[in-house]
Amino acid sequence: MTSQPAAPLTSLSPADLADFLRTQQAAYAELTGRGLRLDLTRGKPSSAQLDLSDALLRLPTTTRDRAGVDVRNYGGLDGLPELRELFAELLGVDVEQVLCGGNSSLTLMHDTLVHLLLHGGPGSERAWKDEPVVKFVCPVPGYDRHFSMLAHVGIEMVTVPMHDDGPDAAAAAELVRDDPAFKGMWIVPTYANPSGSVCSQEVAAALMAMPTAAPDFRIFWDNAYAFHHLSGDEAKTADALSMAAASGHPDRPIMFASTSKITFAGAGVAVLAASVANRTWFLEHLAMSSIGPDKLNHLRHLEFFGSPDGVREHMRKHREIIAPKFEAVDSALSASLAGLGIAEWTKPMGGYFVSLDVLDGTAGRVVQLAKDAGIALTPAGASYPLGRDPRDRNIRLAPTFPVLAEVEQAMAGVATCVALAAAEQLSGA
Repeated sequence: MTSQPAAPLTSLSPADLADFLRTQQAAYAELTGRGLRLDLTRGKPSSAQLDLSDALLRLPTTTRDRAGVDVRNYGGLDGLPELRELFAELLGVDVEQVLCGGNSSLTLMHDTLVHLLLHGGPGSERAWKDEPVVKFVCPVPGYDRHFSMLAHVGIEMVTVPMHDDGPDAAAAAELVRDDPAFKGMWIVPTYANPSGSVCSQEVAAALMAMPTAAPDFRIFWDNAYAFHHLSGDEAKTADALSMAAASGHPDRPIMFASTSKITFAGAGVAVLAASVANRTWFLEHLAMSSIGPDKLNHLRHLEFFGSPDGVREHMRKHREIIAPKFEAVDSALSASLAGLGIAEWTKPMGGYFVSLDVLDGTAGRVVQLAKDAGIALTPAGASYPLGRDPRDRNIRLAPTFPVLAEVEQAMAGVATCVALAAAEQLSGA
């Protein structure tokens, strides 16, 4: 634990700051001598969380759905009807808007994007690839895989701030109103990656109603953490599809979700929900690459959960495992950094991440110090397009995978690295 002065570092005299620096250097030397091998890089479920779903390995108990169809065979491109019904209720949408696919919502997002590029979608004047330029609005800090997907296909990214109540709707509206090159926008509406922000009803309504120069503007509504609550105070996701339809833009949002952090990360079920026009369009293109998803996996998930309430009860078990880890992150950072004026961090009510903002210009140094001490962190800037954080201050923390004792060790070490990097910069060391 760092030695904490009574005042912010910026108010210390040169002599006191030098003393603080020496204290942090000594603490860091002790940290590096521990031989740690800890990893907080990716938001993965822990083994204890995966164990919660081991009953799936003994399911399904039948090979037929309620209509008597053999799920081992071809067909059913939009997924098992009973599972579609379950997710429709959980996501607050109509069943005719839902399809259930393979294990990865990221794959559904990628395929949606590629189909829009190659063919355009409902309301498109042409395929997106035939546009002179294609741009996306990207709230930051945000999800690195969203950004890397856009970069991979050559889509330009323009950032807007992510606030506690969601993306800056006014900034987004200003960008898209007159420029038809803006074709889309990413949103993680509930417990956003990495900040834990929750898009408010007001912000969601503004985004669904805002005028856009592009007639086929799409909002990729990545509802990855809708059920991942860390307390009994459960956020409710805005009803984007109904809001968009009421605003005259029914095809604007395309919702994605999955059980990747609910059951097995590599063997779950992914879901797409959208307007009937968008869903029909997606299935037409999906039919070129698939004759049907893994309906056996659909059926085993249906038997495992039983009902939407079964999903909710299962998620309470997840909460019991991971909530103490988030509390450990806050406790470690508060104990060592509160009052120093060199760091701010989120205290999310759900999701998988904590967003840590350190002194401007020091995030890269913090990550390197942590690496040298045996603590692997997500690269600085990963929450920004192309990995470029203009202020070099944001670090995404992922505490779910390690056991609690390792989270406590790692976060105490991260706090030391934050304090040392700040002291180095402020003292010119």
